[in-house]
Amino acid sequence: MTDRPKPSQEAASAKEPIVFIVDDDASMRRALANLFQSVGLKVEVFGSAPEMLRSKLPDVPSCLVLDIRLPGLSGLDFQTELAKANIRIPIIFMTGHGDIPMTVRAMKGGAVDFLTKPFRDQDMLDAVVSAIERDRKRREADKIIANLQTLLETLTPREREVLALVSSGLMNKQIAAKLQLAEITVKIHRGHIMKKMGAKSLADLVRKAETLGIHRIKP
Repeated sequence: MTDRPKPSQEAASAKEPIVFIVDDDASMRRALANLFQSVGLKVEVFGSAPEMLRSKLPDVPSCLVLDIRLPGLSGLDFQTELAKANIRIPIIFMTGHGDIPMTVRAMKGGAVDFLTKPFRDQDMLDAVVSAIERDRKRREADKIIANLQTLLETLTPREREVLALVSSGLMNKQIAAKLQLAEITVKIHRGHIMKKMGAKSLADLVRKAETLGIHRIKP
């Protein structure tokens, strides 16, 4: 008999979004979990920042509802640790003792919202829905870039040079002069690049190059 999958594993397989809650107050954790579950959201709760850090987070759209004042590693310090670990999860801070410097530091660190207790349930739900959608879009963009990067790696060094020059707006004749190639050779390279990058047109190729940041390469 196989073990029953844990809730996080089920959510990961279904790609359902998850709300993570980190608060040392058990009653607040329960109240928030009930609130999010009442609108059909998956929830995982933690009593401290280290507890969440030790957990394997599922690779699904998510957000973190984080108490700013925690024993040991504070919410703001946890935000810094997540950034260092390249865990780019949208954070909604909550506090009963908010002040302007604290809010500014949280928002500069990339927090999506900062709610002062007691907050309205609807304000928290709105913040969570917005944060999850932001994370979903970020993940979709990352996937597009990763796919394009895979295609880019199929280009030869010379084809990459030509692509950089094409994306800089140069014509075949100008590229040929810069690379000391025959114009027909440049055309052949461009044809190979278009095919390898799956570009339907020159405009499509330039858009893909810009998505990869190639437009910043100086000719």
